[in-house]
Amino acid sequence: MRNLNDFIVFAHVVDHKGFAPAARALNVPKSTLSKRVAELEKTLGVRLINRTSRRFTVTEIGEDFYRHAAAMLIEAEAAEAVVKGRLAEPSGTVRITASVPTAQMMLADLLPPLALAYPKMRVMLHATDRFVDVVQEGFDIAVRDHFAPLPDSGMVQRRVATDAILLVASPAYLENRGHPRDPSDLSRHDGLLASLTSEGWTMRNEAGVVVRVRPMPRFVADESDVLLSAAVSGLGITALPRKICRAEIEAGRLVRVLADWEAGSVTTTLLMPHRRGQLPSVRAVVDFIVARLPAG
Repeated sequence: MRNLNDFIVFAHVVDHKGFAPAARALNVPKSTLSKRVAELEKTLGVRLINRTSRRFTVTEIGEDFYRHAAAMLIEAEAAEAVVKGRLAEPSGTVRITASVPTAQMMLADLLPPLALAYPKMRVMLHATDRFVDVVQEGFDIAVRDHFAPLPDSGMVQRRVATDAILLVASPAYLENRGHPRDPSDLSRHDGLLASLTSEGWTMRNEAGVVVRVRPMPRFVADESDVLLSAAVSGLGITALPRKICRAEIEAGRLVRVLADWEAGSVTTTLLMPHRRGQLPSVRAVVDFIVARLPAG
C-alpha cells in the first residue's frame, strides 16, 4: 500500500526547489524528507529527482508525477477547508426521521423556520410509522414520542419535551351520561381505548395520588386521530396527549374530564448516533428544536 503522505512530501520538495528549503518550510529534518522521497521512488520503481551535492533537478517522469501529486495536495487542502467551513457555520444535509403524527403535529411547524434560519443547511424529513434503524439507514436525528423510557440503544438521547395525557369527552356525551366526579366513576363510562387488551388508565393528581381505572371498552383504535374523532362524535371518554386535543378543547368540541387528574405523559426524545451528533449542523437542529418546545 502506498503512503500518500510521501506524495505530499514530494510535492512540497518540488514546490520549494530542494530538500533544505522544504525542510525549513515544513519544520522537519532534511534527512526525513530525503528518506521519504527515496522510499516513494523505491515503491514506484522510478527516479523522480536527480540529486547531487550542488544540483536539484526533477526527472521527466518526476514532472508528470508532480502534477498529479500537487493536484492531490490541493484537493486535500480543499477537503480540510470544507470541514473548517462546516465548523464555522452549519451547512450540509441533516436527515431526520419521525413518526407520521410527530411529523405532522410537531415538525411541520418547526422545520421551515429552521431551514430559513440556516440557508446553507438542507433538511430532509422522513415520516414513517415503520421501524427505522437510525444508524444503518444513515439518519442524523430520530424524533421519538414515547410513554415509557426508551431502552439503552448506544445512541445519544436528549429529552426535549413532556406532554400531559388528558381525559376528554364531547359535551354531548357528558350531558347524556353525566360528568365523572371521581376516578372510580370511570368504570361506569364508555372508554375509547388504544388497545382491547388495555388495562385502562393510570391516573395521577397534583397531590401525587395514583389510581388505576378501567372504563367499559366502547371503541378501540391504535391511532390518536381516530380516537380524537371518536371522542368528538360523542362515543365516550378517551385519553390523549394535550397537543393532540388542545385545538378541540379550545373550540369547545371536547371537554376535559376530571381536570385535576392526568392519565400519564408522553415524552419527546431526540436520538442521535454518537459520531453524527457532533456535527455542527446536527447540533444546530437539536438546539433549534429544544429552544422552541415546552419542556413540560
